[in-house]
Amino acid sequence: MSNAVPERNERILLITGTSRGIGRHLAERFLSAGETVIGCSRSAATPDGLSPESLRRYSHHCLDVSDETAVRQLFHEIKQRHGRLDVLINNAGIASMNHSLLTPIETVRSVFETNVIGTFLFCQEAAKLMLANRTGRIINMASIATPLKLEGESAYAASKAAVVSLTEILSREFAKSGITVNAVGPSPIATDLIGGIPAKKLEQLVDRQAIKRLGTAEDVYNVIDFFIRPESDFVTGQVIYLGGV
Repeated sequence: MSNAVPERNERILLITGTSRGIGRHLAERFLSAGETVIGCSRSAATPDGLSPESLRRYSHHCLDVSDETAVRQLFHEIKQRHGRLDVLINNAGIASMNHSLLTPIETVRSVFETNVIGTFLFCQEAAKLMLANRTGRIINMASIATPLKLEGESAYAASKAAVVSLTEILSREFAKSGITVNAVGPSPIATDLIGGIPAKKLEQLVDRQAIKRLGTAEDVYNVIDFFIRPESDFVTGQVIYLGGV
């Protein structure tokens, strides 16, 4: 059986966290490219600026990515409607920017529930669905907070370190099934996620990069587009950090 990924205009993509920020941009970008996109987030959302034909290829589900029952129901619906899943992009995530001595344990739990357990659940269920065709692409979201060991972001950086480890291990576990698992680690991007960072700290953070500018959602899209190309079937277990970190 061939391990080739279906043609670009035939692919079914699932993107988590599509109500805003990078996830919303990715949904709009892939829909514009002719893909079929399934989005999910805790709140309802519809991509902007798309033709009626593009919007017909989008469906949205409201759920918490760490809710096992809701996640399994989502994948059941995907299987019933589409019969397969070609690409999973685990974009949903939350941050905590506070000194570790001032971070409530409930905040730590919330960060790990979304960033780690949510990512694990979606990888697990996606792989089950991808096994049928023995092909698939899984993209997880890392962060430069981990390699830079950013003070004030201990819970967030630790959760993203777990995502990196998960990516590397799952890439080995899923390789024999034709499923690649990679991750992209964005530098700061002007989204709600960095809205609470003081301008001075943000400037200092950007100054630690080789390329000294804020990232864009398009920068993230470019890396993901590379990872999910049919020609990238020999690329797995990789983490690409943006900005020259």
